[in-house]
Amino acid sequence: MDDNISKNIMEKAAVLVEALPYIQKFQNRVMVVKYGGSAMVDEVLKHSVMQDVALLKLVGFRPIIVHGGGKEISKWVGRIGMEPRFVNGLRVTDSETMEVAEMVLNKVNKSLVQLLNRLGVKSVGISGKDGMLLQCVQKYVNGEDIGFVGDITRVNMEIIHDLLQDGFIPVVCPIGFDDHGHSYNINADDAACAIAAAIHAEKLAFLTDVEGLYRDFNDKESLIRSLGLDEANELIASGTLGGGMLPKLSNCIDAMKRGVNQVHILDGRIAHCLLLEIFTNKGIGTAIKKEIDPAY
Repeated sequence: MDDNISKNIMEKAAVLVEALPYIQKFQNRVMVVKYGGSAMVDEVLKHSVMQDVALLKLVGFRPIIVHGGGKEISKWVGRIGMEPRFVNGLRVTDSETMEVAEMVLNKVNKSLVQLLNRLGVKSVGISGKDGMLLQCVQKYVNGEDIGFVGDITRVNMEIIHDLLQDGFIPVVCPIGFDDHGHSYNINADDAACAIAAAIHAEKLAFLTDVEGLYRDFNDKESLIRSLGLDEANELIASGTLGGGMLPKLSNCIDAMKRGVNQVHILDGRIAHCLLLEIFTNKGIGTAIKKEIDPAY
C-alpha cells in the first residue's frame, strides 16, 4: 500500500479511536445545542452543523436543538419598512414585529427539520407554545417596556421527553406564551439554558461567532480552554469579559447550578466544531465543567 494512503487511513483510525471513550461515556445522554450566529446564515456551515447533530444522534447522544434567527428577522423587518431596534441586545418587539418574528422563526425551524430528515435522522420542529413548553411573563430592561419579549417562568418538558423517547430530535424555536395567550419572542440563549436545566442535560453547547471565552478579549492568546464553575464566577466578577459574553456566561453558570453538567462555547464558523469539541481530547472551544477532566 502506498505510504501516503496508509498514513491517511491510520490517521482516520486514530481519530475514531480517540472518539471511542467519549461515545461510550455519553451514551443516551442529553445534549442541548444552541444554534445561532454565522453558522445559521452560511449554507455550508448549516449543513456541517446538522451533520454533526445527526452523527451525535446516531452514536448514542440524545440531541436537542434550540435555534435563533435574529439576522433573518431583521432582514424581514427591514423588508416591511421597519427599523430594527435593540435595548441591551434584546429586540424591541411590538405586535407587528412579533408576527414577523414568529413567521420567520417557524420558517427557519422547518428548514432545519427538513435538512436533518434528509440526513437520515428523525426530527420534529416545535415552538415554545407547543405542548405549553415555554411559559413566559413580559421582560423589562431596567424598567423599560420592550414589547413582546418573554422572560421564561416555567418549562414543561413533557413534549420534549415524548419526542426523545420516540427517537426524534426536537428542534425548538424560542417563541413562548403567557397566561393570557399572548406570544413572546424569547432570547434563544435563555431558552436553551432553561430547557437544558429543566432536563438536566449532560452538555449544553453554544455556537457563537468567537473562538470561546477570553481572559482578555483583545489578547487572542488568552483563550480559555477549560474552567471550573468557581473560576467562571471569578471571571464574571473580574469585569474583563466583553459585553456580549457576560450574559451568556451568567446563563451558563445558572444552568449548571440547576443541573447541567458541562457547557461548551464554540466557534460556529469552524466546520464540524461540535464533533471536534466533543470527541477530541483537546477540543477547540471553551469547556465549563463542574469538575475539570484531566483530559482538558
